[in-house]
Amino acid sequence: MIRDLYNVRSQPAEDGPTPLTAEEERRARAVLFNDLGRAVSERGWVRFPAYSPEERRRLVDVAHRLGDYWGQRVFIEAEDQCAMRLYLAGHGPQVGVPQAGNSRAGNPQLSRA
Repeated sequence: MIRDLYNVRSQPAEDGPTPLTAEEERRARAVLFNDLGRAVSERGWVRFPAYSPEERRRLVDVAHRLGDYWGQRVFIEAEDQCAMRLYLAGHGPQVGVPQAGNSRAGNPQLSRA
């Protein structure tokens, strides 16, 4: 049996993410700039969760801003589907060297491995 559905519209998920306002976005980037910048300056790299394209774009912007602020390039790459890594030259992943896993998977705080 085939039914024709007319005037059917999909509804957004009630618990789904909502876009940030311009002020919220500015504040989020400022906090990331300070917190991630501190971690990168202390040890040369930081891993941070990024579950959505918006979060990834935000981290890429923060990496570029840190690079401009410090006068040296801050590299950024996806470690997996859920985490991005910001690092300075000489502190990135090396070919053939396994990286230690993060035992705090799902924890939105900075990894301190």
